[in-house]
Amino acid sequence: MRSNISAKCLGSLMAVILIAGLSAAAHADDSRCSLARSSGKWSFTDQGTVIGIGPRTAVGVLTLDGEGNLQNGVATSSLNGAIASETFSGTYTVNPDCTGTISVDIFSSGTEILIVTLNVAFDDNMSHMRGIFTSAATPSGVQLSTVINLDARKQ
Repeated sequence: MRSNISAKCLGSLMAVILIAGLSAAAHADDSRCSLARSSGKWSFTDQGTVIGIGPRTAVGVLTLDGEGNLQNGVATSSLNGAIASETFSGTYTVNPDCTGTISVDIFSSGTEILIVTLNVAFDDNMSHMRGIFTSAATPSGVQLSTVINLDARKQ
C-alpha cells in the first residue's frame, strides 16, 4: 500500500516538474528581444562630450514602430551651452541577444545637423534601453569624435 502511494506521489511530482519546466521554457522564449517587442513610445536622455566642441546633453521622446523604423523623435539639446530643438528619424535593429543599433538623421529648425549611429542594449524585459554613440557626422561628412551615452525607458 505504501509503495502504491509512493508511486502515485512520485508520478504526481514528476508531472509537476515537467509542467513547471515546460512553462519556464515557454516563458524564456517570451523574454527574447525582437523588433516587435521594442515597439512603443520611449523617453530618453543622452549626455556626454563632443570632443573639441564641448558637453552635450539632451532629453526627448521617440517612437519605435516594431518594424525597424524610428519615428517622431523630438528633443531639446544643449551642445556647449547652445540650446536647440531637434527632430529626428531613422532606422533601428534588435537582435535576439537584446543588442541592436540605431541610425538617425537629426534636424534643427528644418536643417539637418547630424547623422548619428548608436549601439544599444535592451534590459528590464525590453522596457529599458542603454546606448553609446558610435559615430556622429555633419551632413557634409565631417566626422565628430564623441563620448555620449543614451538612457531610455519605454513609456
